[in-house]
Amino acid sequence: MASTDTRTDDLAGLEAGLDALDAVQVRRTPVREILVGKVLPPLLAVVLVVVAWQLLVTAQVTEEYKLPPPSAVWDSAVDMWLQGTLLEVVWTSVSRGLLGFMMAVALGTPLGLLVARVKFVRSAIGPILSGLQSLPSVAWVAPAVIWLGLNDRMMYAVILLGAVPSIANGLVSGVDQVPPLVIRAGRTLGATGLRGTWHIVLPAALPGYLAGLKQGWAFSWRSLMAAEIIASSPDLGLGLGQLLENGRNNFDMPGIFLSILLILFVGIAIDLLIFSPLERWVLRSRGLLVRS
Repeated sequence: MASTDTRTDDLAGLEAGLDALDAVQVRRTPVREILVGKVLPPLLAVVLVVVAWQLLVTAQVTEEYKLPPPSAVWDSAVDMWLQGTLLEVVWTSVSRGLLGFMMAVALGTPLGLLVARVKFVRSAIGPILSGLQSLPSVAWVAPAVIWLGLNDRMMYAVILLGAVPSIANGLVSGVDQVPPLVIRAGRTLGATGLRGTWHIVLPAALPGYLAGLKQGWAFSWRSLMAAEIIASSPDLGLGLGQLLENGRNNFDMPGIFLSILLILFVGIAIDLLIFSPLERWVLRSRGLLVRS
């Protein structure tokens, strides 16, 4: 009788331990901790880069027209702000990039699912997607201009050709990492066909898919910058790529550095505002991002 009671107590203790493992305690991160852990390190890095930049200028490692001081770049930004063109230039490129990226997601997602789930399609298209992903997006600018002319359609075509393969391959990689047991369990519960894809395959492949989306945005942004630099035209409006090319044509090094910094800033901002929260949400939903 005592042995039975002891075994019952052990089972109860085991169940309590498993319940404690499942009950993850998540607390809201204080604002001060976010500022110290997330905001302060990038700001310090920026300050260090600016200081190093200014030291190089002061040491006169090269001529000033080749390496302008940070103050000259700041003055260029202030001039554009006073003229009311700074935000307009940034928004022209950002709006193009985001719209092109959304179109790439709409095309790359079903294409990735098709390649991942149909063996014949994977054998036929898989190697082509991998080859297109490694092809520099700048190579598409010339044919896109000839096919579509100097207009926004050409810009979006270059973005799609650069981003769709990355998004599709990312989803294929995510689907390949889904344990077969998960798919079989879904089929047992009646999740087959499109229902199984939506409720089982896509959620399980979400980490790989998200990595593909992140890489797809990087390809979208780089493809757009290449298109704007090469295919500049007054009819296209002034974007960041055109601003960079104008600086080169006018030998305006402060303008060139400003364009580079703005392109970098947009890339970092999109990652921090969109992809980093999505990554944290995916990790947290899987119990991989836990704060005690």
